[in-house]
Amino acid sequence: MTSPRSSPAVIIGASGGIGAALARALADEDRAVIGLARSFAGDGRLDLEDEGSIAAAAARAGSPDLVIVATGLLHDADHGPEKAIRDLDPVWLARQYAVNAIGPALVAKHFLPVMPRTGRTIFAVLSARVGSISDNRLGGWYGYRASKAALNQLVRTLAVEERRRNDRSVVVALHPGTVDTALSAPFRSPGRDLFDPGRAAVQLLDVLDGLKPPDSGRFFGWDGTEIAP
Repeated sequence: MTSPRSSPAVIIGASGGIGAALARALADEDRAVIGLARSFAGDGRLDLEDEGSIAAAAARAGSPDLVIVATGLLHDADHGPEKAIRDLDPVWLARQYAVNAIGPALVAKHFLPVMPRTGRTIFAVLSARVGSISDNRLGGWYGYRASKAALNQLVRTLAVEERRRNDRSVVVALHPGTVDTALSAPFRSPGRDLFDPGRAAVQLLDVLDGLKPPDSGRFFGWDGTEIAP
């Protein structure tokens, strides 16, 4: 994203570590940035569990050529990732699906139609390597794994439909790596290297810069390598 553009970039989850860093990195490249988050007030508010707020934000966004959903729910004050099947809680599972899969799908429902019908556009969501079914060798983390796997399938399906509207569109899922944010904080181990959010943001934007329409519907890591679903 190296040249100034008239179309704005939209960052959803702009209050989080990666989302805020993405907004800063794009602003540093002279992009007009619309930052949205549940914790923001007024026109900046977007709650993934409130479709009305998503629709209202899309109606105000103009015609963005870049939308990044930089959100994710792995734990909260009362719940963490499930270590075994005995830990499954239907309410917590539903919440993870609501934030990690349904919310981004609703963002696509309202934002993709307002993005340009011609020219290169990018709609990207932050997924996670643990959402790869073929890469699951350790088990556990049922809700997070399953909801991110669902997100990857939604991205694939959205890409098929969006290609009919704009054949130069790119709809992708991205794995940012392990980043030093509140999401990863309870799971850090001594000696493990973490990306700081600023570096993670630049890496993700570099990946997006290199993608082409045939890459739409796929899942890429922070280093540009494709991750099997």
